[in-house]
Amino acid sequence: MTRTLTAIVTQMRREIDEMPAQMQVAVKYIIDHPAEFALNSIRTTTDRIGISTNVLIRLAQRMGYDSFDAFRRPFRSALTTDGEDRFGQDWLEHLKEQGQSGAAQARFAQNEINVVSRSLRLMAPHLTEQAVAHIRSARRCYVTATRSSHALAYYFHYAGRMAHPGLQLVPRHMGSAIDDLVEATAEDCLFAITVHPYSADTIQAMRYARDRSMRIILLSDSEVIAPGVEPDVVLPVSTRTLHPFSSFSGAMAVLECLLGHLFDAGGETARERVDAYQKAREDTGAYWRPGVLPKLRKP
Repeated sequence: MTRTLTAIVTQMRREIDEMPAQMQVAVKYIIDHPAEFALNSIRTTTDRIGISTNVLIRLAQRMGYDSFDAFRRPFRSALTTDGEDRFGQDWLEHLKEQGQSGAAQARFAQNEINVVSRSLRLMAPHLTEQAVAHIRSARRCYVTATRSSHALAYYFHYAGRMAHPGLQLVPRHMGSAIDDLVEATAEDCLFAITVHPYSADTIQAMRYARDRSMRIILLSDSEVIAPGVEPDVVLPVSTRTLHPFSSFSGAMAVLECLLGHLFDAGGETARERVDAYQKAREDTGAYWRPGVLPKLRKP
């Protein structure tokens, strides 16, 4: 049987509600972790999912395959997309030929590729090393941003606190970031995120942090955003966009790389902290699991 991975996943999505509970769990894992499913043995996969090998064998049969290996083969073939850079950008040219919508999508996609590439190219190793050193050596590292940039700060804090528990997102509530910096000292640092038009609240927080001799890391589209703002490290990003608001894809790419550096530096301790967070979430029912919550009836 020769079928595309897209067709397999589409069938699993279509039929998941009619499957037994353990098979639903298996399908959810396969859809969410296709690369791991492609590479791992049936024993490793079932151990990670928490099911028996028989469940995967029955799932393979349900999908029309005579063995687990045959079912896994399309997922292995799809791993070639991990070498996306080798495929060039012919797909953009094909998009341009698909009418007005395709041409527009090609322009938007090319812009995002350029934004991410430039931002990552600007992420010089010595700047990354300084930023990681400041974060890890600080007693507390306050992360702040407002308005649309707040989403970036929230995610960086959400994931980063598992690598470094000293990360704190400010403002914590509806006040100003300065309210949460009153007790900050030279032993702390501030990680600020702002792009044009620059947030007055974030600029005030940076000036306040400088007055308290805190180390300052700034992620921005410019090294000079306002008088009296003197960061110790600037992580420059591109925000060029084809719509009225700044593109954050480059900034997110830089933050993802920075998180990678933090987790690498955190080593086994950081990995154990991630496991502890995940266990706490699973134990308290934070994640939906097939067969655990009652299914909603279809209208």
